[in-house]
Amino acid sequence: MPKSRIRKKADFTPPPEKTSIKLGSGRSWVAPLMLALFLIGLAWIVIFYVTTGSLPVEALGNWNIVIGFGFIAGGFVVSTQWK
Repeated sequence: MPKSRIRKKADFTPPPEKTSIKLGSGRSWVAPLMLALFLIGLAWIVIFYVTTGSLPVEALGNWNIVIGFGFIAGGFVVSTQWK
């Protein structure tokens, strides 16, 4: 019976090392905007509760809470752009 051919594997060559690492992604605006939206939303809700509804906008009543949480939700939406 004839012998089967032996396949020779290619020698392992490691990939070339990357010397430069790019740290900046060009989205330096994301973190400050996200934190600002969080803080504005938190401040809005705290001011509403501390002033018993007379500030920030008295005519809105309890909708001020929704606006505060809207700012916080906006912060979470912006945080999805962070790399």
